[in-house]
Amino acid sequence: MTLTVSPESAARMACRTLGLAERSLTHLHHHATSVFLLAAEGVVVRVSPASQQQRLETAVSLARWLVTNDFPATEPANVPQPVAHGQYVVTFWQHYPQPERDAPPAGRLGGLLRVLHDLPSPPLSLPMYRPLASFKSAVGDSTYLAPHQREWLTARRKELLDAFGKLDFPLGHGHIHGDAYPGNTLWHGQGVRLGDWDEAAFGPREVDLANTFQGVRFGRTVRELDSFSERYGHDIRQWSGLSVVCEIRDLHTLGSFIRRADRGDTAAARQLSYRIETLRNEDVQAQWSPA
Repeated sequence: MTLTVSPESAARMACRTLGLAERSLTHLHHHATSVFLLAAEGVVVRVSPASQQQRLETAVSLARWLVTNDFPATEPANVPQPVAHGQYVVTFWQHYPQPERDAPPAGRLGGLLRVLHDLPSPPLSLPMYRPLASFKSAVGDSTYLAPHQREWLTARRKELLDAFGKLDFPLGHGHIHGDAYPGNTLWHGQGVRLGDWDEAAFGPREVDLANTFQGVRFGRTVRELDSFSERYGHDIRQWSGLSVVCEIRDLHTLGSFIRRADRGDTAAARQLSYRIETLRNEDVQAQWSPA
């Protein structure tokens, strides 16, 4: 008999392993990962699938290197990590309480990415950027998707990867965040930190910029995009490959909704079906819900 361990149980076990006070553990949110706050320690606990362990080891090492080089990355907690438990792997990060004001604007992310891309190469091996790699397994393993949805998503993935393989990248290749968008920034005093380093890779710099432009799906304005471009020092809207990378990002965002729908999350299933429908109808103006 196989016992299923919940993300919360995995978080508590990892806390006990490290001698942290687990009684203060509270749930913050769940999407691609389950995130908890360990209030007594001032630590955020992130619970991810065990398949992500190698990437998370890289994320922790990279974030530590960035902090020592004065880049405002979210800082890993000073404990041995990641901690594996069953089908999960757990990481620990400093908690940055957010003020009761708007989230950091897109322009601040543009400035952070400019600094990130200008840093020397980090002294660790980053995986090559592979667009839609995890998406393939999410679609193939899904118990929720209907056969016609699975068929269309599989064909669309291939079409976009073929187009991506033909692109030229004038900004060149280097270390990238891989999941850079304003939602992964946090206030820290008057400054802003960039978090969620799980998808850090070696790849085209344009990938880090395009994610913000895909955000028009969630109401991002031209003014915000102008500010982002100005702070980064380059306007990617002049690049012919932008639409391809944004469309890849569209598909990428479906992955976590597919997994949530597989677990019986009805709200995620509704949003997933709506997103697939708008993509199939080539409705580039459709607004999506972020969660």
